[in-house]
Amino acid sequence: MAGGRTRSETLTRLPRLGFGGAAVGNLYNPVSDADARVVIDAALAAGIGYFDTAPHYGFGLSETRLGQALADREVMLSTKVGRRLEPIETAQRERHGFVDAAPFEPVFDYSYDGVLRSFEDSQRRLKRERVDVLLAHDLGRATHGEAHASHMCDFLEGGYRAMRELRDAGAVGAIGLGVNEQAVCEEVLDHADVDVFLLAGRYTLLEQTALEHFLPRCLARGVGIVIGGPFNSGALVETTGTLHYNYEAAPIEIVERVGRLRRVCAAHGVALAAAALQFPLAHPAVRSVIPGIATPDQVADATRWLDVAIPPALWSDLRSEGLIRADAPVPATRAAA
Repeated sequence: MAGGRTRSETLTRLPRLGFGGAAVGNLYNPVSDADARVVIDAALAAGIGYFDTAPHYGFGLSETRLGQALADREVMLSTKVGRRLEPIETAQRERHGFVDAAPFEPVFDYSYDGVLRSFEDSQRRLKRERVDVLLAHDLGRATHGEAHASHMCDFLEGGYRAMRELRDAGAVGAIGLGVNEQAVCEEVLDHADVDVFLLAGRYTLLEQTALEHFLPRCLARGVGIVIGGPFNSGALVETTGTLHYNYEAAPIEIVERVGRLRRVCAAHGVALAAAALQFPLAHPAVRSVIPGIATPDQVADATRWLDVAIPPALWSDLRSEGLIRADAPVPATRAAA
C-alpha cells in the first residue's frame, strides 16, 4: 500500500464507540451550524475518536460540518459513495428526511467514474486527502427493488474497482458497504474482497439472525463489522411517545418485545439503552458501534451507557426469556460497582 495504514491496521484502530453523523446533516430536524459544532466538540471532549458521515446526510451538509470541526484533529473518519449530488433550486424544506439541507439532489451512481467523483467531492467537504473507511452506501434489494441488479452490476464492474484503487493508493484505509440489509452484504462477499461492513440495525438486542451464517462468515474472512443503529431507530432507547423501529412507528410485536427487554433490564437496575449499546460489541467480528448523536446530552448518555457495569444475571435472564439467542456472545462479565 502506498502510504497510510493497511486495512487490518485501520480495522484494529476503530474505537468501540463512534459518532453517527446523520443528525448533524439535519436528519428529521434542522440543526444550526453552531449547534452542530457544539455536539461535535462535545464528542471530541468525551474522547470519541471515530466519526461516520455520508454525502447523503444533508446532501453534503454533514460532511461539511464535520470537515470544519475536525480539521487537523487526529480522528478516524468514514464516509460513503454511491450517490452523486446534483445542484438544484428548491424551496422544499424537507427532502428524503433531511430538513433545510443543502440545495442538491442525491442521484444513485455506483459506477467507476461516479464513485471517484463522489470521493473527490467528499475530500473537499471533509478537508482531508485521506479517509479511514470508504463505504458503498445503500446497495440492496429492499432499497432499490427491481433496480437492484443493475446497481449491483454497476458496483461490481465499476465502483468496486474504483474503491480498490483508492485503497491500493493509500487514499482510503479500508473499503466495504454501509447498508441496512444483511442480504446484500452476503451477496457482495460472494464476489468481492471487502474489509468492513457498516450494518445498521441488523445485529441488536432485537435482531440476531446474523449469528446464523453472516457473522461467522465475516469472522472467517477477517471482515470487520461496524454496527449502526444499535437502538433500532430509537426502539431500544425511547421511553415516551411513539416507539420507532426501522425509521417508522414500531409494530405491536416490537413494542411488546421492547417492553419485555425493558422489564428484564429494570429488574437488574440497568438502562435498556446501556444493554443495547454494549451487546453487539461482544461479538468478535464487531469492531465498533455508532449510534446517531444529535446533542451533547446524547454524547454523555452514549459514553455513560458504554461504561455501565452489567451483571451477568441480566444476560442469563434475557436468554432464559428467549429475548436473545442462546448462541449470542455477551459482554465479558464483571461485577457491578
